[in-house]
Amino acid sequence: MKLYIKQKVFSWVDRFTVFDETGADKYYVEGEFFSWGKKLHVTDRTGRETAFIQQKVFSMMPRFFVYMDGVERAEIVKRFTFFYEKYEIEGLDWTIEGDFWAHEYRITQNGREVVSISKEWFTWGDCYALDIADSADEMLALAVVLAVDAVHAQANAAAAST
Repeated sequence: MKLYIKQKVFSWVDRFTVFDETGADKYYVEGEFFSWGKKLHVTDRTGRETAFIQQKVFSMMPRFFVYMDGVERAEIVKRFTFFYEKYEIEGLDWTIEGDFWAHEYRITQNGREVVSISKEWFTWGDCYALDIADSADEMLALAVVLAVDAVHAQANAAAAST
């Protein structure tokens, strides 16, 4: 199954629409304007919150938590390395690898691909394609990818401000 994440270009907060393969809206992602740390709410078409992503504010390296139904399901952490970006997904038996600068990476579980992520080029605003192997992993895979993107954006912002 495929999902497409499309970022709204002119918005004061993080705002994304997630489309399915047919181009129909499937999920909406919206950040909070005034908050300590980044917070993203993922809702379905009916407005029901399906996931919540929250940044740990006072942390040496960027760290985000993924909650589903009020339960912490994963923690995404950027690890300190000199030559490449390395992220860890704690709480799940998932590993992540690839080229994060080019937005071409994949998440696996014991060698089985859970989701592959690629950037769609020549679009108005950022657009990412998620190829999810098992529909049972859809919501968790989407939330983890959004958290990885938030960690990546936070790390880039921190690097740019120095």
